[in-house]
Amino acid sequence: MSKQQPTQFINPETPGYVGFANLPNQVHRKSVKKGFEFTLMVVGESGLGKSTLINSLFLTDLYPERIIPGAAEKIERTVQIEASTVEIEERGVKLRLTVVDTPGYGDAINCRDCFKTIISYIDEQFERYLHDESGLNRRHIIDNRVHCCFYFISPFGHGLKPLDVAFMKAIHNKVNIVPVIAKADTLTLKERERLKKRILDEIEEHNIKIYHLPDAESDEDEDFKEQTRLLKASIPFSVVGSNQLIEAKGKKVRGRLYPWGVVEVENPEHNDFLKLRTMLITHMQDLQEVTQDLHYENFRSERLKRGGRKVENEDMNKDQILLEKEAELRRMQEMIARMQAQMQMQMQGGDSDSGSLGHHV
Repeated sequence: MSKQQPTQFINPETPGYVGFANLPNQVHRKSVKKGFEFTLMVVGESGLGKSTLINSLFLTDLYPERIIPGAAEKIERTVQIEASTVEIEERGVKLRLTVVDTPGYGDAINCRDCFKTIISYIDEQFERYLHDESGLNRRHIIDNRVHCCFYFISPFGHGLKPLDVAFMKAIHNKVNIVPVIAKADTLTLKERERLKKRILDEIEEHNIKIYHLPDAESDEDEDFKEQTRLLKASIPFSVVGSNQLIEAKGKKVRGRLYPWGVVEVENPEHNDFLKLRTMLITHMQDLQEVTQDLHYENFRSERLKRGGRKVENEDMNKDQILLEKEAELRRMQEMIARMQAQMQMQMQGGDSDSGSLGHHV
């Protein structure tokens, strides 16, 4: 019986080559297998086409059962938070996309406190992530932190409204804001450029921090550098959304049909929809890194300064509070039981002392 010779390990690379240049491939394979998570918040007044734009961006129907409230209901309506999560797969790459909508924002007559609910939601996600990160099992932390906020600005005004300024100033240290001019097909090209300049001037005047695209690295190719330059010049993005396929110039395109012609959603000469989607996809990683390294770290350092105590938003930890109350109640019951036992022993000791004294007499 012949003894089987062990197979010899063969160096897969050429001599003098260690092989750590393949590390990016390993990271790529692991990332693709794990998938990606991204949370996008959309904020703006009703009727600006937020839902249509989001469905157009990701070619999916995130709101199949949405009921549009009437005008009378809108007056008394409070701001709600609706988070919809969808798993999107493209060429083997999975994206767990969560879109946070804010129906009711700006609808009421008095909008003074309408964005408190939104700020509370953003802080709650930070709080939840901090709690999970500080826990024992940190392997499968779900990241629901808001990585980007599309803020929809009405095309019918002459720039930013007081509500727009107040809201953006309230959240600009918590989330990456990307200003978006909605329903850009209601404006001429000159009106669009004028409104963009006016909005940028007002953002600078009020010291509002919006998301700035990072400069392209010197070793990037010229096409990417030019693309980054064009994206930066397009902020705020003026967009048109549509889920309808229309025939134009002999081909099917997504767009809006008017008596004077067709507005194509994915035509960069008609609007900035394609630029907005390109910005979101090509800078998704940077948006997550800014959220982690800047906004979350600011929140975390503030919480640590307060000694881990939470000042507001106690609703999220109701279960924890109930457990602490129950534990405190048990401690008090045990303490009362001990006191009763001690009193019982003292009474028994007092009876025995008096009995012995009477016998001695």
